[in-house]
Amino acid sequence: MAKSKTKWSQGATENSDAMDLKEGVFTSGDPKKIADSLKHSAESSHRRKSSPFRSAMSMLNFYINRAGDQLTKKQKGTLEKAKDELRKDFGRETRH
Repeated sequence: MAKSKTKWSQGATENSDAMDLKEGVFTSGDPKKIADSLKHSAESSHRRKSSPFRSAMSMLNFYINRAGDQLTKKQKGTLEKAKDELRKDFGRETRH
């Protein structure tokens, strides 16, 4: 049986039923742009199974967890700040 050249996480990101993401959304250096894009994708998706906030946050966490050691400190920091921006966008309390 031939091995797949892509990881399951890449397949999950590309073919997820959760929502359609703008290409390169996670590579932006602006946490607000990342959060806004995720919010827009989550709210416009008809395929997600939970609330827009939960779907957007889950996708962001999924990306952070799967990228793991491949993320630079700067990239990880930007993505962590995007979580706070998402909470603000959805009127949720931020954690400190």
